[in-house]
This record gives sequence, structure tokens and C-alpha cells, in this order.
Amino acid sequence: MTHASPADRRLARTAWERTINGRPAVGATAERRRQTSMRDVERFTEMTGDRNPLHYDTTLAAASPFGGLIVQGGVTSGLLNAVVAEDLPGPGTVFLSIEWQFVKAVVVGDEITARVEVTRVREDKPVCTLTTTVRNARGETCLAGTAVTYTVPLRPEGAHAVTPA
Repeated sequence: MTHASPADRRLARTAWERTINGRPAVGATAERRRQTSMRDVERFTEMTGDRNPLHYDTTLAAASPFGGLIVQGGVTSGLLNAVVAEDLPGPGTVFLSIEWQFVKAVVVGDEITARVEVTRVREDKPVCTLTTTVRNARGETCLAGTAVTYTVPLRPEGAHAVTPA
């Protein structure tokens, strides 16, 4: 087992201090909510070219196991991007890895809530492990999994992160 030197520990502490939101605590949570719409489907198609009939053909979608038009998985998971990059861990955060299961389709018009919970914070660098979920307004899980994030230290040397209240 290798142990970090005092210099390495100082460097890691400094990296966390230089992040916009600072080092999150294990157990910290954040969530965002939005009402999905056909405009979400159309915008996602503009970016990706995904024109799956389950997103556009009301007759085919109604006869499918979903019973209606559904949003793309990227629309569902995209709300997690906003939570991670804006709220927790916060600005400068990117995904290093994700493991998500799409367990229930999100029907166009559903309100969804994306939630993250910090389950691990590394001491040696600004890296967190998160539990991630997206639920619909009925409380049904639509996406579940985990993510590992890295938060880029965006504050200049000597500047300190905002201390959470």
C-alpha cells in the first residue's frame, strides 16, 4: 500500500479548495426537475440525428409497450449532466465514467427529477462517486446507476472555494 506524501496531500487539498463549490461531503444530494416536451425530442434529434419512430410516430408508439411517444435516453440522462455541472459537485465537473440502467421509458410530457448523491470523495484529487437516479412524477425510477466525476480546479492559486452553508 502506498501512502501519499505530505506534498501530495497538500496538492490534493489545494485542488479541492480551488474548485468552485469546494469539496462535497459524503451524503450530500442535489436534484433538478423539468417537464419533458416534444421540443426536447426535436432538439435532441437536431444534435444527434436520432429519428426513432418511438419518438415521432404516434401510431407506432401507441402500439408499443410504452403506449405513447417517449423521449430519447439522452434527454432523460441529460438532466443529470446539469445537476453535476451546476449543482453537485458543481462548476467544472465532468463525467469520468457512468453506469446507467434505463429501467422505464420517459413519456413525452412526463415531469422528471434527476438526483445525485455523493457516496465517495477521493482524498488525493477532486474525484467523486455518485449514485444517480431519474424518476418520473409518479416516483417511478426511469434511470438508475452510478457515476464518477472529476471537478476541474477553476479558481486561481490562493483563492478558496465557497464554504457550503
